Amino acid sequence: MATLLRMPEISANMVEAVLAEWSLAENAAFSAGDSIATVETEKAVVDVPAESDGVLLRILIEPGKSVSVGTPMAVLGAPGETVTDMDALVRRLTGVSAAEIAAMPADEPTPAGAREVSQSAEPAAERTDETPRPAVTAAVLTPTGSPDSTDTPSAQRVFASPIARRIAKENGIAVDAIPGTGPGGRITRDDVRRALVARDHAPVPAAASAAEARFQDIPHSRMRRAIATRLAESHRAMPVFSLRGSARVDELLALRRDLNQAAGIKVSLTDLLVAAAGRAHVAVPEMNVVWLPDAVRRFADVDIAVAVATDNGLIAPVVRGIQKMTMSALAAANVDLVTRARSGRLRQDELEGGTLTVTNLGMFGIDDFTAVINPPHAAILAVGAAREEAVVIDGALGVATVLRFTLSVDHRPVDGVTAAKWLAAFVALLQTPLRILA
Repeated sequence: MATLLRMPEISANMVEAVLAEWSLAENAAFSAGDSIATVETEKAVVDVPAESDGVLLRILIEPGKSVSVGTPMAVLGAPGETVTDMDALVRRLTGVSAAEIAAMPADEPTPAGAREVSQSAEPAAERTDETPRPAVTAAVLTPTGSPDSTDTPSAQRVFASPIARRIAKENGIAVDAIPGTGPGGRITRDDVRRALVARDHAPVPAAASAAEARFQDIPHSRMRRAIATRLAESHRAMPVFSLRGSARVDELLALRRDLNQAAGIKVSLTDLLVAAAGRAHVAVPEMNVVWLPDAVRRFADVDIAVAVATDNGLIAPVVRGIQKMTMSALAAANVDLVTRARSGRLRQDELEGGTLTVTNLGMFGIDDFTAVINPPHAAILAVGAAREEAVVIDGALGVATVLRFTLSVDHRPVDGVTAAKWLAAFVALLQTPLRILA
């Protein structure tokens, strides 16, 4: 019996996601657990698995479109099932036609006169009357992304891929002002990106008002909204205290040099810091916790998130089972997560879990800073730059490389004494770094 595949609620409070691609073609059979489609949330790319064996009878949403949670995306059938009147079946299951579902926007009505090729039920041969669009110039795209005032609605019949429309909307750029290089002049994702580069590097027109010259409004992306909501929630809900510390890390840096000479993979300072944090969690298991409404949950495995800066915002993929990993395995895992984070290919489960985040701004010359806890984590470790300083060692003045850091802690599951014990264990590991490898 035919059923609908709907956009799932992949993460809590998710409203919509982009259908990135279909893993199967229409009429293709699949088994339970097979990936049917891939969707893109604010921070991750997630496979949608099949719950049972079946066949993909009809695709209702084309790749690249933003889809609200619960919206039908496809019609699935039992193994070997065929349908003679698919349009009638879709209308019976959904109450609307397949073309109406395909044209359904995620968040607002489609503007009058604007249609997307991949959403139209008309044959491609009947859609050849597109009006040519003007070239992108500074006069057409102002620094705020507004279309030139000479454009008129009657001149606009815009064909653009759904993902091109989404990128344009998130960046405050008018789709109808972008020249398309796709088939029949269709606007593609690359066309939008080229237009953004042209806009960002265009001089402010001489006729621009004084206000336009003073500032530029950059519309919020979905990821920036998600980051803002999550961190604002953290600030409101958590009673946070911070502990500051420092460690002499000359031996740690020497160990890193030795490891990089001997190992096939490069070990970064962040890798060593994450490994040391994992060992400190083992030494002080009371820190390996999260706050729940009815309990403090303590974990057996040590899972730590590592903050990664991407073009779209800050995300923190989680390295799992750190207490069981070799240094080379940890370094390889970090490289993989960072690479996929920056290319937008993380899975949702790789952004979930963990009890601590490590964020390092030392490479930017920051001495020390305080970071905002990433809920539901119990703490975040903010690491600054390692610098040579005058220090007293065994009663004598000398020079050592000193690393400074701040541990911000959720006071609900963790008390100050527990956090102090953890920080002392962390410092001891940095200053006797061979213990990190034990």
